[in-house]
Amino acid sequence: MNSVLGMTLFALGGLAGATFILPSRGIKGWAYETWWMFYSVFGLLVAPPIIAACTVPNFFSVIFAAKPSTIVACMGFGILWGIGGLTWGLMIRYLGIGLGLAMGCGLCAATGTLIPPIVQGHAADLVKDAAAIQVLCGVIGSLVGIVFVGLAGKIKEGELPEEEKKKAVADFDFKKGMLVALVSGICSAGMNFGLQSGGEIEKAAVAAGAKAIWGGMPVLVVVLWGGFLVQAAWCLQQHSKNATFGDYTRFSPRNAILGASVGLIWVMQFVCQKTGEPLVGADLKYISWAVLMASTILFSTIVAIMTGEWKGTSAKTRGCLTLGLAVLIVSFLVMSFGSR
Repeated sequence: MNSVLGMTLFALGGLAGATFILPSRGIKGWAYETWWMFYSVFGLLVAPPIIAACTVPNFFSVIFAAKPSTIVACMGFGILWGIGGLTWGLMIRYLGIGLGLAMGCGLCAATGTLIPPIVQGHAADLVKDAAAIQVLCGVIGSLVGIVFVGLAGKIKEGELPEEEKKKAVADFDFKKGMLVALVSGICSAGMNFGLQSGGEIEKAAVAAGAKAIWGGMPVLVVVLWGGFLVQAAWCLQQHSKNATFGDYTRFSPRNAILGASVGLIWVMQFVCQKTGEPLVGADLKYISWAVLMASTILFSTIVAIMTGEWKGTSAKTRGCLTLGLAVLIVSFLVMSFGSR
């Protein structure tokens, strides 16, 4: 166990989650769905098995030795995440990195805390004692923080002329962005549900000779199988709708590398989460998702400031954004300590 290293890995995962979309800014001449397919193939289908093969002996045997119900659960939650992951990209497209990730991560953290006990028929556990009430207060606080962040985005929309908004976020659309953020924030929690559903596979990986910190890699592979099905289906549907299959005949090595880089950086956030969990120990494993989301919000805010997404806004708008971010971070800490 090494709690400091584990927490550092969670934070590095947040950094990956905040910056993975940046390489896409250099892609030219390809439709959105074309480079998103490259992201999906490399980030969801290629990179995870390579990492698993390098860290877990006979990882395919480990996966298929698990109960079918475990594999189905992991893939099912992966499909749920696939819907959220798809709209996650659209959320950033319409709201930008700063506003989009703050909204998405806040909703995702709240959803990841509330849904499991409700689905399992233990809704009463949310208020059964002081610790549970503390967690619930943290969830409510995160929703309050989301309101403030959303308000900042709404004020920004009214303050800046259209050309200024488009400079930082080319497709800025507050209404569309808020709609996809709602869907994305709820469905994206499926990733954590899937990763936490593969305990049987993790134990088998360690029994097969893998180090404990790498035991979660086969689980990530299975979850992302489900996610890839959704992502690839959407890309193909968009290619058919927009007649953009021709992008592949106009192959651009630069675009392909940048699209693949989006996927490789993206997947590292969950590699960091799963490798960090054994380092903090079973008693602190619960904080991984909250720290990952909080770190993503912090780093995405820094990136948004550096890329000029909030340039030209008033002190009122920036103050509202700052307040919302502060409430979100405090809420995550409250949820973490309450869960413990």
